[in-house]
Amino acid sequence: MDELDIEKVLNFDENEFLKDVFRQVKLESMKTIAKEKKELMKKPKLVDLFLEVTSRCNARCEHCGSSCGDFMPKDEITKEELEKALLDIHNAYGGKNVYLFVTGGEPLVRKDLFDIMKYARSLGYNWGMTTNGMLINDKIIEKMKETEIKTISISLDGLKETHEKFRKVPGSFDIIIDNLKKLQKLDCLVELQVTTVANKKNLHELESVYNLLLDIGIKNWRLATVDPIGRAKANDEILLDKDGYNYVFNFIKEKRQEGKIKLEYGCSHYLGVDNEMELRDYYFNCGTGIHIGSILSNGDIFACPNIERRKELIQGNIRKDNFVDVWENKYELFRKKRANTNAKCKRCKSYKYCHGDSFHTWNFDDNKPNICMKEILGKDFYV
Repeated sequence: MDELDIEKVLNFDENEFLKDVFRQVKLESMKTIAKEKKELMKKPKLVDLFLEVTSRCNARCEHCGSSCGDFMPKDEITKEELEKALLDIHNAYGGKNVYLFVTGGEPLVRKDLFDIMKYARSLGYNWGMTTNGMLINDKIIEKMKETEIKTISISLDGLKETHEKFRKVPGSFDIIIDNLKKLQKLDCLVELQVTTVANKKNLHELESVYNLLLDIGIKNWRLATVDPIGRAKANDEILLDKDGYNYVFNFIKEKRQEGKIKLEYGCSHYLGVDNEMELRDYYFNCGTGIHIGSILSNGDIFACPNIERRKELIQGNIRKDNFVDVWENKYELFRKKRANTNAKCKRCKSYKYCHGDSFHTWNFDDNKPNICMKEILGKDFYV
């Protein structure tokens, strides 16, 4: 062995070697996903359908992406209109092949919600719901059981004072905790999840929330970071900086290693090869308009409900259009490369993996992402 070989052996860093191996494995997996996405853009497949059954809500959350309120809109979609759309989709794809994510507003303010879901179940659809958890009671839980709800995500954004101040509903915290305990006994549930939106006002409480969830037996926790959309768009008091993101990412990694709870970062944003599969159990892949569609509370046919609701992005309306026809023949904007309109993205080595990042934080005026983890994390971002 010559001196050069001896020097290589002495300077060998096993951790750096393994880190590089993992990077290469991940990059190959992400290349495969990129190829699959390219094919889906040519031949989309509806897998997830968001039903925004109302824009009414009993809370006034500081981060709400839809800026919902307690007003009764004149154009809220009817039970019959929704059921007609569900039947059209069932006839085309089979209800059992499309998962329904019921959202709002607060879905439970709608009195005929479970009548709609009973009909959906008769067509074979499985369904889940995102709720603030405040309107759940024993009667509601019984209706959930009757309609065989599979998944529930309930919002909890800190301890009592922080959560109630953030959601603008005094007394809501104790109600939510009580309902989380009750829902764990609901046999039809496949997943009961708590969702927390990390922001400047609650970072200091994440450890306490973690311990609380363990104490009450919660097994699934989704920790997202606040995005500059809806009411949060111009709210610097809650938007995170680089240090805030790093704190959340390191917190998630630490708790995932402990293995006491299934903790995942939200579905948003390409996080860089070193963070992908470390913060959640899947690679980033924004599927809006490719395998994700939605029906908004006014009947508009749309993509991910969190996307800015610009006139040119609305694909149709179920009051006059057949959802299936729209799904199969429109959504052009969501099925083409965004780098074609942004020179910086086009030059970026990460574009093949991020594809312009999440659509709901894309700036349609300037044709650029409002959130780019590569820019936020800087030198800490590999590819």
